[in-house]
Amino acid sequence: MRDRFPLLVVGGLLVTAVMGTWLVRGAARGGFADTLSTWRAQPDGARGLYLLAEESGLPVSRRTTDLQILHGTNPLVLLAVEVKGAREDDPDQTALAAEKDSTLEDEDVPRHGFNRLHVPELSDSETEKLLDHVREGSNLIYVPWGSKENRLLDALGVKLFKADTSLPMRTLVPPLSSPYTLGVERVEAKVQAYLTLPEQGAVPVLKDEPLDMTVAAVVPYGAGKVLVVGAPELAMNQALGRADNAQFWLSALSALGPGPFEFDEHHHGFTNERSIVDFARRYGLHFAVAQLLLGLCLWAVALKRFGRPRPPPESTRVGATDALFAMSRLYREGRHHAFAAGLITRGLTQELALHAGMPPHAPAKNVAEGLAARGREDLANGLRAVVRNAESVSGESDLQQLATRAATLRQRIHPSGPPERAPLASTHEES
Repeated sequence: MRDRFPLLVVGGLLVTAVMGTWLVRGAARGGFADTLSTWRAQPDGARGLYLLAEESGLPVSRRTTDLQILHGTNPLVLLAVEVKGAREDDPDQTALAAEKDSTLEDEDVPRHGFNRLHVPELSDSETEKLLDHVREGSNLIYVPWGSKENRLLDALGVKLFKADTSLPMRTLVPPLSSPYTLGVERVEAKVQAYLTLPEQGAVPVLKDEPLDMTVAAVVPYGAGKVLVVGAPELAMNQALGRADNAQFWLSALSALGPGPFEFDEHHHGFTNERSIVDFARRYGLHFAVAQLLLGLCLWAVALKRFGRPRPPPESTRVGATDALFAMSRLYREGRHHAFAAGLITRGLTQELALHAGMPPHAPAKNVAEGLAARGREDLANGLRAVVRNAESVSGESDLQQLATRAATLRQRIHPSGPPERAPLASTHEES
């Protein structure tokens, strides 16, 4: 174990370094969040949209609970939230429209880091609760990713048609004047899906004029309304500075208000149940965790030294020698030679029992058999000889010879010890 300890230390340091690097990279400002999360500050995040609405005076908030319980009539905003049971009704259409070198042909939302494991989909029960919420008079902004059909779109009567990913960035215009596009002349964004609207009630908001296809529309549902946008890049940070993109969102949110607008973050992996790792990644506690791990590693190294054992200090050796002489004098004066021989034999048996894979209280006979089974016949024969010699100890010289032979046998436990002597049995017979 002493030889493997440096490898364990090096391995632990490597694991600590890798985990620390991963933690630091994940703790980059807004970089740990999911695609189109309002906490993500990277180009594919929606932090800019949230701050734009907030700085423009629109009441906004982030929702970190599921949609099982919905109170009031606050409008909800779902950006690239996947719905359970989503399907592709026309796979050939998607295959023909997708191009290999395009960045938007994937029908699944791109995840970052551990978000692949803990980002939930919109469940069936949540979808029903959400539809009931809209039916009772609330408004909803829904920006789906890709062109898959789902229960939410089915209830609205909206169908998605996969956009050709080989087309460049599209210029979208309002087909008619409406409060949702107040002050908007044109919008520039990459389109993932065009909308096929129900026959009655739906209001197109943005159209791809050359293709005469709808990209965004307001669909009534019960007493509420749903704004469906087939261009998720329109809500990304990288797109807000183009043309009238920012003005479109301000106008659309104001028309669907008054708010506060709840941006769903629960389905981007954020819940009100935070682990230590989540807090570390968000608030910079990873530095404290890294320092703690480094301190534990240094403490573990400090408790272990490498190489052969060093001799004890002079005071310890002198004290041990004095105690040994005092005990030997007591045994000598009281003529407890047989008792001392038993103690020597018992101590030797306990030490050899560990190398025989047996408990320390095992009898000497069983320990000898265990040593022989493990290929240490020399130790087994030596233990038997010491046990036989202990039974015939009658004086100080016999006890001294027994102690010497026990010490010699202890030195044979490790192969690096001194060379073997003649067997104890034959030595005893000669004496």
